[in-house]
Amino acid sequence: MKQLIVLCFSLTLVLPTSASSQQDETYDYWRFNRDIIRRGQQAMFMCNGLFTSNRTLEQVFAQELAFLQSPIGAPDGGDYVVDRHRKTVAVGSPEHVPTMRAAFREGLGCVIMAPDQTFEALGGLPILHMAPPPGNPAEIAWPDGDLTEDEPFPAGVDAAALQAASDWAFQRESPEQVTLSLVIVKGGDIIHERYAPGVNVTTRTRTWSTAKSIAVTLIGMLVDRRRLALDQPLGFDFLPKVSSPESDPRSDITLRHVLNMSSGLYPVDNAGLEYATGSGLSYWAGASSVEGMRNRGLVREPGTRWDYENYDALLAVYAMKLALGDRQTYLEFPRRALLDRIGMRNTLVSVDRFGDFIFSSQVYTNARDLARFGLLYLHGGTWNGERLLSQEWIDFVRTPAPSTIERGNFYGGQWWLVPDGRTDVPKSAYSTAGNRGQYVIVVPTHDLVIVRRGLDYGRQGFNRWDLTREVLKAIRTETSDNH
Repeated sequence: MKQLIVLCFSLTLVLPTSASSQQDETYDYWRFNRDIIRRGQQAMFMCNGLFTSNRTLEQVFAQELAFLQSPIGAPDGGDYVVDRHRKTVAVGSPEHVPTMRAAFREGLGCVIMAPDQTFEALGGLPILHMAPPPGNPAEIAWPDGDLTEDEPFPAGVDAAALQAASDWAFQRESPEQVTLSLVIVKGGDIIHERYAPGVNVTTRTRTWSTAKSIAVTLIGMLVDRRRLALDQPLGFDFLPKVSSPESDPRSDITLRHVLNMSSGLYPVDNAGLEYATGSGLSYWAGASSVEGMRNRGLVREPGTRWDYENYDALLAVYAMKLALGDRQTYLEFPRRALLDRIGMRNTLVSVDRFGDFIFSSQVYTNARDLARFGLLYLHGGTWNGERLLSQEWIDFVRTPAPSTIERGNFYGGQWWLVPDGRTDVPKSAYSTAGNRGQYVIVVPTHDLVIVRRGLDYGRQGFNRWDLTREVLKAIRTETSDNH
């Protein structure tokens, strides 16, 4: 009889300590995407700087491209080609990274092309032919036009304190904060206007995420008309498509969720990936914004977690597109519904190469147009006695997103709010915010709109609520609202 021999082994498993439990990855697996995006950014910054903003190459390299820190070439030349006749820019030689190309398109600003496209495809890019509104803005009184008159300084405003606030904005201790323009409007009148050298009243620059606040205004107009609804699902399929769309948990995401930046979808613009994948590919590399924003899985219950995502904003814009019905109506809608009606003649809303608005960032405008935009909100959605936007919608964008309640109530519906704990500015103030220091600040208690445009770079850090505090030192009012 055979004996059963059981051998016992002692196995020791060495587990990592808590201090080293995180697996470190030192290689940047997105480096090739980043290289494409970096070239695409330079092509777009140069194209828009030259042909949308009408700035010089020297100005573009000194300020627009400072954001890149190590741009290709210099004002006197380099590995780029500017075609002033066609209004195009190509950046880089196609050795290890594709040449990236951008082209100015009438009515829209510059469009980034795909890495495998050449300028032979120029004729297929979107374009918007629309005549300007009637009249010469230089002969039309502010705010519908740009004609202003010298008037006595308004009572209740301390001129010296106002100048001190302006100096505070322009004379920054940090060289990384570059204020281009400051416009302060009280009682509907411009009481202070200042521009940096090389910038004037007509200079357009990129709004970055201030565009989101313009987009939510247009979306609100459609909600007011009952063509969209805040608490109904967005109404389109996500990617990848599932066999039964009604069983897709993403179908429960509503317009409110995405406008509150709490869709619950996988966040692609966080953790250092904004300029590697996600919306960066549609902003700077010619990818479809519509395909990318829908191709995300649900990782949280909608409405429960705040994640600042460009694609969330673009989901709302896509819902707007579907509600409008056809391509031409969609392209004309920003001007017909808003821009032309309040005198924003200098504003261009740009698109990707497929004709979809990059309304989370890609808008070019000047300081006065943004002041007009702020006035629309200050006046409760009316312009020259005509209601363009409901008070209910303004109340929505100013109401803290539920997902921010435990984090300071700092964000509403594509507008930023005075955070909890800030007691030196009125709680009723609210603001747009865009990268590199683009702010439109509305202060209802003081009948005030403040616009600051910048080309900040590096760490940035210009604080809009500090600016508001400094300006309010010059404004005397009997009204007080810190609640």
